[in-house]
Amino acid sequence: MSDDMVDAPHQQYAPGRVGVPEAAARTGHTAEGGGHAEAVLLDVRELHEGRAGHASRAVHLPLSALAAGAPVPDAAQGAPLIVICRSGNRARQAAALLAERGADAVDVTGGMRDRADAGLPVVGAYGGDGSVS
Repeated sequence: MSDDMVDAPHQQYAPGRVGVPEAAARTGHTAEGGGHAEAVLLDVRELHEGRAGHASRAVHLPLSALAAGAPVPDAAQGAPLIVICRSGNRARQAAALLAERGADAVDVTGGMRDRADAGLPVVGAYGGDGSVS
């Protein structure tokens, strides 16, 4: 083995970040309610937060479960993932964990708060209007 073929140090993949408009377009979660979904919206908030208000068709996997080793739900397996939480911090952590596992994952800056502020629907546990807690 030559000196120029020394093993490179392990490189940490830093997942990308997207804003609410790009996340909505890529997941088909637009204000009009339709659109082509090329990615899955993965909500990593805790269950009680999702019950208060979530994006319709979002797949739920709390960061606490993901960090404990839980797999990505079947509905999101093999798809590009757009990871969202309340404000963006937990989504960033989750996207990094997912990227370490080989997933194509980016997080949404501003999270559900910015999504709601952009006028995108937030659905409550029983289908009515929800809120971001």
